Amino acid sequence: MTITAALVLFAVIWFLTLLIVLPVRIKTQGDLGDIVPGTHAGAPEVHHMKKKLWITTGISVVLWGIIAAIIISGVISIRDFDWLNQLEPRD
Repeated sequence: MTITAALVLFAVIWFLTLLIVLPVRIKTQGDLGDIVPGTHAGAPEVHHMKKKLWITTGISVVLWGIIAAIIISGVISIRDFDWLNQLEPRD
């Protein structure tokens, strides 16, 4: 795995993890009963963004380490996904 591939893999994992972590424990204006005029009731009042970014980074590092180890070790390779036999045969 090249450095660029490792960075792209980490970025993809980080953003996917962020999208999962963002809605966890969010308190909306509607939940708290204090809706600011001109805003939606579902707008977040308390979001804990800094904590969520740290959690996202921690989970992403662990997931990236596991996935990178699998890729580098060769347990799973691109040939495992060659269902149509389009890759050249191994020498």
